[in-house]
Amino acid sequence: MLGTILDVVFVAMVVLAIAVVEEENLINAVVKYSLLSLLFILALFELNAPDVALSAIVVGAIVIGVFLFTIEEVGR
Repeated sequence: MLGTILDVVFVAMVVLAIAVVEEENLINAVVKYSLLSLLFILALFELNAPDVALSAIVVGAIVIGVFLFTIEEVGR
């Protein structure tokens, strides 16, 4: 059971990673990146690494905030 869930998560991560790279709208790319980060965190929890997942949550929140701030400042 665990293998099939992780397989689906990993395939979805690859698809989302390609979608992030191919996206032309930066805000949509950040949204897709945040979904990719969420799937990564879920995979870490399934792999019994909650400490790494919590660290990924903090780093991901900071990175997404910096991305959105930068996009807003460059847009001005």
